Amino acid sequence: MTTQTKFPAAELSANADLAIALELADLADAITTERFRAADLVVSSKPDLSPVSDADQAVERAIRQRLADALPGDAFFGEEYGATGTGPRKWVVDPIDGTKNFVRNVPIWATLIALLVDEEPVLGVVSAPALGQRWWAARGEGAFTANLGAAARPIKVSQVAQLADASLSYASLGGWRGRGKLDAVVDLAEEVWRSRAYGDFWSYMLVAEGAVDVAAEPELSLWDIAALAPIVTEAGGRFTGLNGVPGVQQGNAAASNGLLHEALLARLGD
Repeated sequence: MTTQTKFPAAELSANADLAIALELADLADAITTERFRAADLVVSSKPDLSPVSDADQAVERAIRQRLADALPGDAFFGEEYGATGTGPRKWVVDPIDGTKNFVRNVPIWATLIALLVDEEPVLGVVSAPALGQRWWAARGEGAFTANLGAAARPIKVSQVAQLADASLSYASLGGWRGRGKLDAVVDLAEEVWRSRAYGDFWSYMLVAEGAVDVAAEPELSLWDIAALAPIVTEAGGRFTGLNGVPGVQQGNAAASNGLLHEALLARLGD
């Protein structure tokens, strides 16, 4: 029996690309919710020893096929099967961000869908059906979230202006050690009002909602962050690499409500 998840999308019907991205998220949710906690879930290891499940692969195949049918001229870049096509428009997909959570039955995972035009993200959708929540944004149109069965609502970053009053989110600490920044992360965690390792997509969506004020990660792939940046920036925040360069091409990320961005970079940046 297939589990159906439905999020409101009527507010975005005027944006054809975003409408397709939301349709892709519905397609992904139907697959992931069916396979989450499945007794016969098949999990294997990639060459880098990170896990991949049959759900990751099925989602990416389904999205690739739908886009090939709807927008055959667009390029595609996915975590599981790489790049196809060329051109200024490129869809970037992480079929399951948080696969380690997914395979261990932790409900913090999401499908990430982004459209890049000339390598700049112009829209992003983050769908986390096990949490019952979805976030989305398109350039110039604001950022939104919705819970299952509820109306969409706009989201904005916080107005916290001092690190001493801020909430910090991060992922694992291992990558920071490799950059020589582990002590800096620990010091920052002690300086702020609150710190928690929400991790993966969730850190950045909480920044966009104003529930968290700063977030950063030292090692990321394009598919990890392409969908996140438009949501944070359309919510009024800043999203850069640790070098302070805006965008999603830096291999790492720093996100904030904007007011705290320079302070974040001063402590964790390159």
